[in-house]
Order: sequence, then structure tokens, then C-alpha cells
Amino acid sequence: MYRRLLELVLVCISLAQWGWAQEVRIWNRTVQAHGFVSQGFVYTNQNNWLTMNTTAGSGAMTEMGLNVSSQITDKFRVGAQVYDRNLGQLGQWHPSLDWAVADYRFTSWLGIRAGKVKTTLGLYNDSQDVDFLRVFALLPQSVYPTDLRDATIAHSGGDIYGNFTLRHRLGELSYTAYAGYRNDSIYSGYPYLISQWGTHLRGLGGLQYGADLRWNTPLRGLLVGASRMNQDISGKGTGFVRLFDPAAGIGPYYEFSKANWTNQFYGQYRIRRLQIDAEYRRYLRDQVILNGTSENITDVRGWYVSGTYRISKRWKVGSYYSRYTVTDAFGGLLATFTPDQTDTSRPENHLYDTAVTAAVDLNRFWDVKVEGHFMNGFANAMYPDGFYPQQNRQGFKPNTNALVIKTGFHF
Repeated sequence: MYRRLLELVLVCISLAQWGWAQEVRIWNRTVQAHGFVSQGFVYTNQNNWLTMNTTAGSGAMTEMGLNVSSQITDKFRVGAQVYDRNLGQLGQWHPSLDWAVADYRFTSWLGIRAGKVKTTLGLYNDSQDVDFLRVFALLPQSVYPTDLRDATIAHSGGDIYGNFTLRHRLGELSYTAYAGYRNDSIYSGYPYLISQWGTHLRGLGGLQYGADLRWNTPLRGLLVGASRMNQDISGKGTGFVRLFDPAAGIGPYYEFSKANWTNQFYGQYRIRRLQIDAEYRRYLRDQVILNGTSENITDVRGWYVSGTYRISKRWKVGSYYSRYTVTDAFGGLLATFTPDQTDTSRPENHLYDTAVTAAVDLNRFWDVKVEGHFMNGFANAMYPDGFYPQQNRQGFKPNTNALVIKTGFHF
């Protein structure tokens, strides 16, 4: 860990020296380079969070990225980003190609993107790496869970997109439709969660397609929109030959989707220094698991309302209320000894989070954020939510308060 932190410091120094020279000429083309690196510290009064040992205070919260892009012609642009992170037991310093895209804009109402393309889903899914543009250290986890970032961030495939100006001054419509393949890291939240039962995935991914439609309304500063995403996800790896019987040995493991979809609705209003966001997401996952012997239907519903205000050129404050509920229903072999979990009033089936943040821009390239979280529930379900049994072997407490301090550098 200390070696990685030293490398992080050296990277920051190098980027600071280069931060004012962001463009170079290659083969008579202008190439822009941008990057970011952030370091966080998290302390919780009880319950370890985000796979870190946060009750003792943890700095295992680092992410970094470097991207390059070039405008080849007025209509054609290419770019790519390499991304790496360590979040407790997730990421584990395994760099990945975050996105790599070729983008051709025929006209204002029609463009195409191909490659590994960021997925348009709600207000912030495709801009999660642009941390310095946001007030919050952590986006509302009910809609943008940081431990599941790679499950939605991008797809290998293509998009069509565009925007239309509506007649009679009714604003502007923007659309995106996409199809491709999702490929999760095995160092993400879901593979880590199910490892507690002796299952170790070697691969997780599948078909992903969907659309987004947003309307910039005639009321200045008001945006509303909706997103839909469908997926067909399968996983392969190894697990116990007989359920929860280590003595039977290890054998092949597989699971696959019967249904997997997300609906998301959102709105944003900006007026002078104030910004208000609201989003609702429902995620339904009907997965055949345990080599076809069982079925798990997970129904996740999350929403939040947030507000941010720029006090001055350097200082910003914000707060949000985030509400997450999850139910699990079981079929097949698993249903014989695992009861359905449908009572969302119980702390194991919900997570309510109130967050308060202050952020300061120390200069054009460096910011610091201090954020408090006041959480009720822990939503210990068959799908990740931030609280993991592996880090809480003594069980969960119903309430958790957290302090998050995060600093970031970008150029």
C-alpha cells in the first residue's frame, strides 16, 4: 500500500509539472491529454464500509486515469482512457481500458460512436470519472454505487445519438441508443460479494442495450429525462460442487440471466449558483445461479434528491438524501432453506443515507472535499450495496455514521 501511495505522489508531481502543457502535435494533429488522481480517507463509527476497514480509518480509496483525444476532422473525433483504482478489496490496482471511442457526427441530429463507449444512463453514469466537476465525494449510492462502477460505465459496441431543436420554443430533445457487450472486472463488487460462499468468478458480462432521452425544457435550467437498459449477463468460475459443503470439493460454476433491466428517471434544475438534482432508478435482476439449481430475483429501487450551492469562486457546499431498498426472492434448491426477503422496513433490506459536503478548490487543478454520511440500514442482500459480510464478521449494526475526506488533482 505504501509503495502505491508513493507512486501516487510521484504521479501527482509529474502531472503538476506537465499540467499546463495539455496539447501536443502528432502527425500534424492536435492531441489533448488529460488526467486525474484522487485519494480518499474514510472513517465509520461502526460497520465497515465499501470493503475497507473503515472503523479503524482507511485510506484504501485511490483512483486515477489518463486520457488522450484528438479532433481528426470537424466531424470525427477519437479518444481513449486508461483507469485504475483501489477501493478496499476492490480494483486491487488492476488497470483497465475505461473507454476507447471513435465518434463521427454527421449532423446535429445524427452521430455514431463505436468502440468501448461510455454508457448513457441518468445524469452522471457516463461522467463518474469527472470527480472535480462535482461537489460530492461520493455520488448518491442508491443510484450510483461506487463498488459497482464497472457494471454500468461502458459497453463494447456502438451508439447512435443526436439532438433536435423543437418548434415553438419548446426546448431541445437529445437521444442516445446503444448496443454492445458489458465485461465486468472480477475485482468488482458482485464477484467479491459471492466469494463469501466459495464462488470465484473468472468472467462476468454479456449483452447490454438501451436508450436515453432527455429534454432541455423551455424553462431555463430545467432538464428532465429517462433511461432504459436491458442486459443478458452470465458468469463462469468455480464453486463448491454441493451447496455450502466445502468437503465435497470445488467444481465449475455458472449463472445466467432470465431478466435484467434498469429504468431510470431524472431531473435537474440550475439557477444561478444553485443546482438541484433528483433521480429514481429501478433495477430488476432475475438470475439463475448455482449451476442452474436455483433462482434469485433481486429488485432494487433507489432514489435521491440533492442540492449544491457555490458560495464563492473556491467554496461549494451540498447535501443529499438517498434512499435504497432491496428485496430478494428465491426459487429452486435455494428456496428450500432461504426465506424471501421482502420487508423493506427492516435494516437488512434498506439503506437510507443523508450526506452533507463542503468542497474547496485550492487552485485550478487541486480540490479537497469533506463529507459526512448518516446512514440507517445496511441492506445485506444477494446484490452489493456497500456493506459486505466479509468485513463485518461480527454482524451489522443498524446505523452507521461516516466521515469521507477526499482530495483530487486533475489537468
